[in-house]
Amino acid sequence: MAWDVLSIIGIIAFAVSGAIVAMEEEYDLFGVYLLGIVTAFGGGAIRNLLIGVPVSALWEQEMMFQIALIAITAVFMFPQNLLKHWNRWGNFFDAIGLSAFAIQGAMFAVQLGLPISATVVAAVLTGSGGGIVRDVLAKRKPLVLRNEVYAVWAAASGLIIGFGIAKHDWTLYTLFVITTILRVVSYSYKWRLPFRSLRESEKAA
Repeated sequence: MAWDVLSIIGIIAFAVSGAIVAMEEEYDLFGVYLLGIVTAFGGGAIRNLLIGVPVSALWEQEMMFQIALIAITAVFMFPQNLLKHWNRWGNFFDAIGLSAFAIQGAMFAVQLGLPISATVVAAVLTGSGGGIVRDVLAKRKPLVLRNEVYAVWAAASGLIIGFGIAKHDWTLYTLFVITTILRVVSYSYKWRLPFRSLRESEKAA
C-alpha cells in the first residue's frame, strides 16, 4: 500500500515541480508537459538503468502517466494571481517528490535484495534524478550539486530503510513526512553543506 501511495505522491509532486519550472522559464505548452513528464519519471528511469531493471518497465505505468498529465494540466490552468507564489510552491513540491521517491527507490532496492550501499544510491538517484534532468533541461544548476542540504535527506532515508528501521506502512509514511519537513526547513533556513571556493584563490593569484 505504501509503495502505491508514495508512487502517486511522487509522480504528482515532481510533475507539478517540472511544470512550474517550465513556466518560470516561459516554455510553451508542449515544453511544460515535456518537462513535467521528464521530471516525474526521470528518477525512476535513471535508477532502473543503474540497477539493471529494463527502462521499458516505465511504459507499463499507464495510470501514472495519466496522473502526471492531469497534474500538469491542473497547474497550467492555475489562476494568474497565484503565479507570484509559484517559486515557493515549486520548492515545496520538489521536497515532497524528493521524499516520496527516495523512500520508494530504497524500498525497490530492498525488494531486490541489494546491499545497503545500493539502497542508498537507489534512494538518492530516484529522489533527485528527476530534479537533475529537469534542472539540466531548464539550464539551471541542479539542486543536488549545490552546497545546500538536498540529497542528504534522500541518503538518510535510504539508510533507514536499508537497515530495516522503517518497513511497515505507518513507519514509511512517518519517514516521508519527516524527510519532507527536513527538506523544507533546510531550504527555508538556507542550511548549507561545507564547501570550498577557488574563485578568491584565482583572484589572489
